[in-house]
Amino acid sequence: MLSSNVETFIACDAPYEEAKIVLFGAPFDSTTSFRPGARFGSAAMRHESFGIETYSPYQDKDLMDCAVFDSGDLELCFGSAEAALQDITERAQTILEDGKLPLLIGGEHLVTLGAVRAVAEKYPDLHIIHFDAHADLRQDYLGAELSHACVIRRCHDILGDGRIHQFCIRSGDREEFRFADAHTQMHKFDFSGLEELCSRLAEAKTPVYFTIDLDCLDPSAFPGTGTPEAGGVTFLQLLAAIRTVAKTNVVGADVNELAPMLDASGVSTAMACKVLRELILALYK
Repeated sequence: MLSSNVETFIACDAPYEEAKIVLFGAPFDSTTSFRPGARFGSAAMRHESFGIETYSPYQDKDLMDCAVFDSGDLELCFGSAEAALQDITERAQTILEDGKLPLLIGGEHLVTLGAVRAVAEKYPDLHIIHFDAHADLRQDYLGAELSHACVIRRCHDILGDGRIHQFCIRSGDREEFRFADAHTQMHKFDFSGLEELCSRLAEAKTPVYFTIDLDCLDPSAFPGTGTPEAGGVTFLQLLAAIRTVAKTNVVGADVNELAPMLDASGVSTAMACKVLRELILALYK
């Protein structure tokens, strides 16, 4: 059984035994390729969450009515990506073994791989729904195969063809897009095709891992991220898409790539908090 955290995300303080969703943070950004700082994202979201309400007028739901447990941040090895991933996998395995849904807060996007390893072990027919500005399909980045630029390629190594569904993608090298044409289902620029995909997955009761890189948002609204890319979606578009994905059988999820100090206004952190609130409420059954 996991112990409670001193500072939790707002209202996520239910007893572990009663919780249906368990939050855990992965403060890791050692493979960041441009601007670092995502390691501080999970702590900032907890602290700043008390500036938002527990109630969502978008969904008419309240976190006060949900049994959610926040287990705090992992203490990760910054000198070894594989060691950090192993710790993330082990935490996700514990949560899954106890019959709860793991919800990971990054951290850079590589942390997703640790959670996917655990979830795919329990659900061999797992699919991934991936929101991001970047394809993240490189075989390696400057020789490193464990990089936030390669995380979805490493997930493909586990799942294989036809089980990774990418949305909002608007950046990557030419080979990544060619790889996607052959091996993943990529929907560039927006959420076109999401409703049809989710209806199909929901009907089949397919287990889904849902990963949200917050740089899918346009940087005019969300500048506090390591690799901002113009041409992103709006906050309201993202919330609608989250509710669509939540209709499927989501068995694990994450939110990542907030770098709070890159937006001195605090707006990006506040937006990340609302995204996490809406995600929790949408997933809570």
